[in-house]
Amino acid sequence: MEVKNHLKPHKTQIEGFLEGDTDTPITMLNLLKFKEKAEYEDGRETDLTGKEAYSIYAKEVVEHLKKVGANWVLSGKVSRLMIGEAEDLWDSVGIARYPSRKAMFEMIMDPDYLESEKHRSAGLEGQLNIEFKEDELL
Repeated sequence: MEVKNHLKPHKTQIEGFLEGDTDTPITMLNLLKFKEKAEYEDGRETDLTGKEAYSIYAKEVVEHLKKVGANWVLSGKVSRLMIGEAEDLWDSVGIARYPSRKAMFEMIMDPDYLESEKHRSAGLEGQLNIEFKEDELL
């Protein structure tokens, strides 16, 4: 299995996100890989690590989530791989719950969010953002 890290969704991912059921709650699992040193798109000089830049984003995103009725559930550092094999582990994971895809899309299009997102992009080498709907397995 080949895994490709990206920081933004491509066109077909956005189109699919806006199709079908956009009104029911979703949960997003975020797998994060940090850059060693933050790199801002505007070329600003910084001594921040990728994790430090992402931490700025993480603190700010809590307010952006609240604006659309969403919430940050948890985050944590990846410590090891229990099952399977991977060449490289993710650095951290995070989980956020949204009232709907519409709410998430509203948040990521908000100009205030886009200002905070600069820290996310500066800090991340790659990310997998996995949408799921919660249900009971047992």
